[in-house]
Amino acid sequence: MKKILKRAVMISLASLVIAAAAFVVWANDAYPPGDPALQALNSDALVEVKLEDGVYTFTPVEATPAVGFIFYPGGRVDYRAYAPVLRMIAESGYFVALAPAPLNLAFFDIEAAARVQERRPEIQTWAVGGHSLGGAMASVFAKNHPNQLEAVIFFASYPADDSLKKTNLKTLSIYGSNDMAGMETFEEKKLLLPADTRYVVIEGGNHAQFGSYGPQEGDKPAAISPEEQWAQAAAATVEFLKELHQ
Repeated sequence: MKKILKRAVMISLASLVIAAAAFVVWANDAYPPGDPALQALNSDALVEVKLEDGVYTFTPVEATPAVGFIFYPGGRVDYRAYAPVLRMIAESGYFVALAPAPLNLAFFDIEAAARVQERRPEIQTWAVGGHSLGGAMASVFAKNHPNQLEAVIFFASYPADDSLKKTNLKTLSIYGSNDMAGMETFEEKKLLLPADTRYVVIEGGNHAQFGSYGPQEGDKPAAISPEEQWAQAAAATVEFLKELHQ
């Protein structure tokens, strides 16, 4: 009987190890950043880009930003893929931080924003946000730390519950008309967001083009270029951030 029990335990442990290994392989099979994303990680006369403990920071060269935006990447996407749109935001005078995600899944490090805030005490006003899974996890951070923030910004994303309704946080939701989730999904999810949430629909935009990582499985084709979608997303974000610190 003991031998049978021991064998059953060993089989169970082996199964767990195999499942864990398969999960790690799956999670690490992330969409890689495209050339525009890698180019956007280079400093120039407008934006200084640094890599600090895994966090990419984008700081405007000719401005002293008072507002900061911390961004969580989408699931199974190499976080560097979001550099183009985030760099555009920084060019308008805002500090932007791109947080890494362990195993390319933001729910493994929901508190990433707190460490960024600790390193940047000069920033007076903070917003968090992210793309897809990253936006959902940013909203969890916001729910847990409402007094450390002013706003939450969703790129093709929405919260898992209606907790943000119980806070005074301002919210912005940006998504493409060709998103893989479908326009009806974003309409339904409005019930989870505060009544004064601002919505921006990028006509012809899809899910994947908030980053630079190529087509995404299950997504709909975009009717605009990635550059146009980045520009529209950045412009909407900047307009929103302007109102946070006046």
